[in-house]
Amino acid sequence: MTACLRLLSALCLAALLAACASSPSSNLGELPRTPDATIEQLLERAAASKTPEDAAVLRLSAADQAARQGDPTRSAQILQQVRLELLKPGLQVLASTLAAELAMGRNDPKAALTALSHPSLERLAELPVDQQVRTHTVRARAFEADGQTLAAARERIFVAPLLNGDAASQNHEAIWSLIGSLPVEQLQGAGTDDLGGWMSLALAVKSAGTLEQQQAAIDNWVTQHPGHPAAKQLPAPLVKLKELASQPLTKIALLLPQDGQLAGVARALREGFMAAHFQAQQAGQKPPVIEVFDSSRLTSLDDFYRQAQAQGVQLVVGPLEKPLVKQLAARPQLPLPTLALNYSDSTQAGPPQLFQFGLAAEDEAREVSRRARADGLVSAAAMVPKGDWGDRVLAAFRQDWEANGGTLVAAQRVDQPVQLAQQIADLFNVRNASSGSLQDGSGAQPSRRQDIQFIFLAATPQQAQQIKPTLNFQYAGDVPVYATSHVFSASGDQAQYNDMNGIRFCETPWLLDVGGTLRQEVARQWPQANGSLGRLYAMGVDAYTLAPRLGQLKALPDNRVEGQSGSLSMNPVQRIERQLPWAQFVNGQVQRLPNTPQ
Repeated sequence: MTACLRLLSALCLAALLAACASSPSSNLGELPRTPDATIEQLLERAAASKTPEDAAVLRLSAADQAARQGDPTRSAQILQQVRLELLKPGLQVLASTLAAELAMGRNDPKAALTALSHPSLERLAELPVDQQVRTHTVRARAFEADGQTLAAARERIFVAPLLNGDAASQNHEAIWSLIGSLPVEQLQGAGTDDLGGWMSLALAVKSAGTLEQQQAAIDNWVTQHPGHPAAKQLPAPLVKLKELASQPLTKIALLLPQDGQLAGVARALREGFMAAHFQAQQAGQKPPVIEVFDSSRLTSLDDFYRQAQAQGVQLVVGPLEKPLVKQLAARPQLPLPTLALNYSDSTQAGPPQLFQFGLAAEDEAREVSRRARADGLVSAAAMVPKGDWGDRVLAAFRQDWEANGGTLVAAQRVDQPVQLAQQIADLFNVRNASSGSLQDGSGAQPSRRQDIQFIFLAATPQQAQQIKPTLNFQYAGDVPVYATSHVFSASGDQAQYNDMNGIRFCETPWLLDVGGTLRQEVARQWPQANGSLGRLYAMGVDAYTLAPRLGQLKALPDNRVEGQSGSLSMNPVQRIERQLPWAQFVNGQVQRLPNTPQ
């Protein structure tokens, strides 16, 4: 048996040598043609090779084969033994590409880009098409994973003419996904090449508001760019937009409780929703018919959907009650598209017809993280209320903050006011400089930890009124405080605002930008919309605005709706997320701050 194996190996080696001998010489180099050789046979031949160069080529072939067979660990182990300087330029490109692919498998795009910076890559265009495609593709993936979106798009646009079939279609959609995710300011001043065409298409779509306006913008762009790849084959999301534009929304069911604990909340939502509806009518639009249903008298969701369908309803807005939203989220399908005005507890995707929208404190925690990061801060402490709500808000802040490179060095859960001074002292490790004890009245200047760059605060106005002066008392008054909207009562109480001087907070546009026509009309009719209830009126207005645009946001997840409760987008599990503007308490006044950079 051993003799037979040796004979087989000898025959394979002879075939290999014959193939190499018959190949045209190339100063770029190529792998040996050994389609039937196993990884073990290639490694055996490498070990027996007469020259280091032949050994390096055979090991590279074995590493590539291991990767193709789905064994990245072994591939990496073999590739480590390949001396790159012994290979010809074409094989150096292959080795660098393989190293980049393995790095991407480890979710390390920076290592992948380092591998692809080898000087041999300058000769990539001289190599066979399949190698060019392979290298450009992994480079595009690495750029995208590293946050270099435009560079990733350039790579995919460059490689597009080399592709065909499914690979070409997938690359085409990937280009649109990348370009479509760029902020509007990056799309300005596009050139006339293919990249410029993609960018001008994305700008046209993002600049249009309604589905009808987007459809017109797409048609106009196609007319102006008939030879562009996207004009010849519209990306799938834009095809979906065309379908949506041909199916206007004509009837909505508004499902809210008229009795019970949530009746007051529902009233503000309903009044905001209907105010937006009447404004659309006055503007000469043809808004959908609104049919109001009382969810507090609901006996069966199935009966409700049957009744709604029988009356020609195309979209349900509501329910508000969390138990009903949880029931909907647990179903595999819904009879009608539904915009729930609350969130289920699950973070998993629900039925494809369910969308969820609410004033989630978790959105505001992520907004604080985003703002502090944009301001160049990296080290945070947190103060949140004791209990489940505080735990959820802190978890949302921690997850976003740490996922983006920030450090949360300490956290305190606020409960009893009498404990507040001690909690803040503990948070900052306030100690007497001479004795090392807490402040002891000796007159020595206390010291505190210096690694806290800002405080994330989620608290009521009453708690914030106590916290800010206590920070001053505990020698931490110079530490910036970034807060959720919960610190703002919108009461206009200057004395209260003075106690919170310097606190920065995110808030709805409704309460910060009071000059809008709809805002003023609503406040004249319902003065309570000027106060903290205004957030619910804003949410009602935005629910109406979102209703005809859910399919649009689903098809174009990078699109945003500039609403009264925030800048709205849809995440992959079809929850509406808010980004908020910012303000600061300054000498008893609320001072608007510039928006957070995108």
